[in-house]
Amino acid sequence: MEQRPKSFYALTAFFVLFLIFLYGPTLTIGILSFQGPGGGLTFPMRGVSLHWFRDLFEQQAVGDIWGSFRRSFVLGLMVMVTTVVVSVMGGLAFRKRFTGSSILFYLIITSLVIPSILISLGVGLIWSQSGLPVHWSTSGFGAQLTWTLPFALLIMFAVFNRFDRSYEEAARDLGASPWQVIRHVVLPIIAPSLIGVALFGFTLSYDEFARTLLTSGSYNTLPLEIFGMTTNVTTPVLFALGTLTTIFSLLVIGAFLMVVWIMNRRRARNGSDAGQGMV
Repeated sequence: MEQRPKSFYALTAFFVLFLIFLYGPTLTIGILSFQGPGGGLTFPMRGVSLHWFRDLFEQQAVGDIWGSFRRSFVLGLMVMVTTVVVSVMGGLAFRKRFTGSSILFYLIITSLVIPSILISLGVGLIWSQSGLPVHWSTSGFGAQLTWTLPFALLIMFAVFNRFDRSYEEAARDLGASPWQVIRHVVLPIIAPSLIGVALFGFTLSYDEFARTLLTSGSYNTLPLEIFGMTTNVTTPVLFALGTLTTIFSLLVIGAFLMVVWIMNRRRARNGSDAGQGMV
């Protein structure tokens, strides 16, 4: 039997510690959310129950949990759709060199290295000084796009750099218009990547705190609401909320992965049918 080197066990131990560091806090919150009615925010647990999950669906004395959740969900959808559309347009535009393309690229990437709180402050000031109402659906929406669009564009640049243009040339040779080439050739091929960009845009928006802090106006998004609750809520209902939002995030990720899996299965089946038809 082959003996494993000591470095293998050292790397395994390091990886296990990394997983504990990464997921330990989330698991701890999940466990504490099942405290009994007399439980607190720390161990040891005082009984086990679903009391604090039921409490979430009752009238809360502090905060607007479900209103903030709806706002975050709608804002996430807005950011997701805009991110996908603009990133595809940007990816198509940058396939060809044009005047100022390098400067524009670096301007886009610059927003990733500027501290998020400064972006929030700047966007909030622009809106207020322009006489426009600071609101999560306007200034908050714009601030979050400075976070999601650079990532999405970088993904699209990588996708189009690997894109085989012979498919487009074949479609044009068959008489397809530029719009038909994009609709019937380009978009179906890059569809799995678009699903990834959409998931990226939604999740980045859904849990964004710093860029929304000074741009949401009088109505909190869910991250801001949870932060506010940490200063005045002293029961495990806060942990129950964290557990539910984590489960919701996992369900969203699972739904997107399922869509990608279905698309890949359908593509493989169509390719198999086409191959049999040629035979």
